[in-house]
Order: sequence, then C-alpha cells, then structure tokens
Amino acid sequence: MFGLKLRMYLLTIILFAIVYAIVSMLSYSVFGIGDFSFYLILSLVFMFIQYMVGPKLVEWSMRIRYVSEKDYPQLHQMVAELAQRARMPKPKVGIAGISLPNAFAYGRWKSDGRICVTEGILNLLSPDELRAVLGHEMSHLKNRDVLFITLLSVVPIILYRIFWGLMFSRGSRRSDSGYVALLGLAALIFYFITNLLVLYASRIREYFADRGSVALGNPSHQLATALYKLVYGSARMPKESLRQVEGLKAFFLNDPSRGLKELHELKQLDLDRSGSIDANELLAIRTKVVKLSFGDKVLELMSTHPNMLKRIKRLSDSELL
Repeated sequence: MFGLKLRMYLLTIILFAIVYAIVSMLSYSVFGIGDFSFYLILSLVFMFIQYMVGPKLVEWSMRIRYVSEKDYPQLHQMVAELAQRARMPKPKVGIAGISLPNAFAYGRWKSDGRICVTEGILNLLSPDELRAVLGHEMSHLKNRDVLFITLLSVVPIILYRIFWGLMFSRGSRRSDSGYVALLGLAALIFYFITNLLVLYASRIREYFADRGSVALGNPSHQLATALYKLVYGSARMPKESLRQVEGLKAFFLNDPSRGLKELHELKQLDLDRSGSIDANELLAIRTKVVKLSFGDKVLELMSTHPNMLKRIKRLSDSELL
C-alpha cells in the first residue's frame, strides 16, 4: 500500500516538475509573462469547468437515473454499510441505462459522491460479488480519485497548448525561430510522455480501489470473481454496444474493449470451470509468475486499466498491495 502511495506522490511531482521546467524556459527565453499566463489560465479554466460540469455530462452520457431505497433496498443497504465502514457520507445511488455489466463512481467531493451500477450488472453478480464491486467504487470516492486524475490531466493539456502556441501562433517572439521550434518540439514530446504518466496513474488508482474494497470487508476472491464475470459480460456484448461506451471506459472497473482477450486469459484461473474464482483458485495464482507478451505490455501502457491477470495476481497476495 505504501509503495503505491509513494508512486502516486512521485508521479505528481514528476508531472508538475515537467511543466515547471517548460514554463521556466518559456518565461526566460521566449515569452513575456503575459503570453504564458494566457495558456496556463486557459488550461486551469478548462480543468475547473470539466471538474464542475463533469457529473452532469456523466449522467447524460450514461443515462443515469437515481433510485430510491424503496425501489432498490438491497443496493441502498450495501452502499450505506460500505459508507459507514469507510466513514463517509452515503453517496447517491443510481442505475445507468446501459446493458454492459459494470459500475462506476464519480462526484466533485466526498459529500457529492455518486455510485452507479449498470442495468447489465444487476442480474450477473451474486450479492457478495456486487458488494465487492461497490466497495471498489466506494474506495474511489474515499481516495478522491476524480480530483487527483483531474489535476494530473491538466498537465498534458498545458503542454499541448504551449506546443500549439509556440508552433502556430503569431504572437510576440524573439528572432531565434529555431530555438522556439525546439521548445515547441520538447513540449510536444513531454505532452505524450505526461499522457502516458496519467494513464499509469489511472492504473495505480484501480489497484488502490481493489485494495480498498478488501479493506472494507470484502473477500479477495469475491472481487476476483466479480472482475471475471464483468470480463465475461464484456466479451459477449455486441461490438456496436462496446463502441457506444468507448469514451467512457475509464470510469468502469475493467476495460470493456479488452473483454475477449481477458476472458481467454482468465479462464485458466477457473480450474473447476465453475464460472467463478474461489479462494483456493485465487491462492493457486499466488505462486505463479505472470509474464506478459510485448503486445500485452504495449496495450497496458496505453490503457486506463491494469492487465487483468496482474490485477488478480495482486488480489491473490495476502498483503494485497
């Protein structure tokens, strides 16, 4: 757990150090302070609008309806118990009108938290598996993941705007256009690098949330089985349905577009072919070495979610993270 926290802190320092270095060079060598301030302020305004308007956009995109305790008593009870364990205000509970089985959480701050499940998940998971999934989402809210990722995501935005301003604007510049072009190229390179670092941070937060679900009292094998079933549910979805949620997959527990491949990998863990991963099967993977092909490593590098085999391997560890 401490190792993951350390990596998150280091990522934050590295990302903002990159911006600071680029900004310092620009301020000293190319722009007056007003020129750079425009790009910085524009990016920060964009981030603030995204952060404040984000929940409404999610509600619209996911076709969410908030449900009462009377209509979904078991779902509300699970969320209330998990919130009490997490020492948090109870989030709003919603149902997304999506057939893809999954769940997600969002909100501007802890008291504004919302936990939603899709229509497709309700008949797929057992109560214990669903509770493990809800614990994962509760942990996202407790860890303030949305705020953290929003703050980190502004770094590539700033770098891209710096690149665009240097290479294509006709503002006040020094005569050394070659030096300006070099700085613009550096900003573009660091834009791609910081994008990869933000994706890495997103994968780390999934490990955090898995750990958080177990810390809230959910057995590891219940969460592992839930992930297995969600992968199965994604694999059997029509491609058209998957395309409809392509821009939203960062919210989900798993990457739906990788369902078929992940299902093939996870079937080897289901030793008795029961459709679940029990405690003994989870224990069996603990001693195995998970080796990824070069292609799998590249796919993970460009993904918001960890490789599923690695993720379940983490759940098999008694100390987890």
